Order: sequence, then C-alpha cells, then structure tokens
Amino acid sequence: MGTLEHRFDDNLITTKLDTVLTWARENSLWPLGFGLACCAIEMMAASASRYDIARFGSEVFRASPRQADLLIVAGTVTKKMAPVLRRLYDQMPEPKWVISMGACSNAGGPFPTYSVLQGVDKIVPVDVYVSGCPPRPEALLYGLMRLQDKIRRENTVLRRKQVIKLGSTDPVPAVEDAT
Repeated sequence: MGTLEHRFDDNLITTKLDTVLTWARENSLWPLGFGLACCAIEMMAASASRYDIARFGSEVFRASPRQADLLIVAGTVTKKMAPVLRRLYDQMPEPKWVISMGACSNAGGPFPTYSVLQGVDKIVPVDVYVSGCPPRPEALLYGLMRLQDKIRRENTVLRRKQVIKLGSTDPVPAVEDAT
C-alpha cells in the first residue's frame, strides 16, 4: 500500500474544467456602472449594505472597461452619449454581458424625442432588461440572478466570436476568413 493511497478521499472533488469556469464567471461578475440618470441612484443603492450586491460577487464597480465583464446601463441614453457607450462596450474583454436598467435605457422612457436613443439595444446587445421607472434595487438583483442563469446555460469555455451587423441589434456568429 502506497503512502498516497486513500489520503485524499475526503477532500478530493472531480469535475469538468468547463463547470468550474462557468461557476467562477457567474459568481464574480465585475460591473462597469454606466449611470446616466435617476436609475444610477438605485444602482448605487443595490451596492449598499441593505441590498448587498456583494452576495453575487459584484460589489466593486470597476472604473475601467478593461477590468469589467458586465456593463450596467442605468438611465437615459442620448444619441450624443451612444458612441461613448459603444466604445466602452468594445473595450471590455470577452466574455461580456449587458444589463439595461430602467425604462429610459430599455425603450427611451417618456422621452420620444430626436435626441434620446429609443432603446440601448440599438447600440449594444442586451442580455437582461430590468424594468421600472426607476427600478428598485431588488429588481437589479433579480436581473443579476437572471444573468447568472443565462451564464450557467451557456456552459462552454470556447465561445464563438459574434458580431453585430450594421442596422441589426442581434449578434450573429462571425464568419472566419479562410486566408
């Protein structure tokens, strides 16, 4: 009988690498807050001790898009701010997700004007919509849980590169060049 036999029986767990990485992704989302209006106050309240977004591993809002994998768009997005939002989204590393928070970012809210973007999904692909005007912090936490469910269903390390074609809002698989 060797010295290592039966030594790790109680402390050894076997699983797939894919399962471990998916678990780590869903439980350590690093948000980049993009607060533009009154919804940003509710987003900040969700990180306070009363609602405790830290339970989901998302307590520190990142200051740089290169450190974040979750973009929370909270508030009215004007057409002047849309290119900035898209630039921040493009700077985020893969995999990345977007939560649209509030009626203004979801559909333009009560502002059907020329200067307000009628839905943030015209600029970036949105994974979860949180409704309300403004939505409560509990609604953001619920949206975060729905995003975790979506990440759990993705269940793969190797994600295919996707692009958003001009004039469309849905991502499609990118065509790889044969050269």
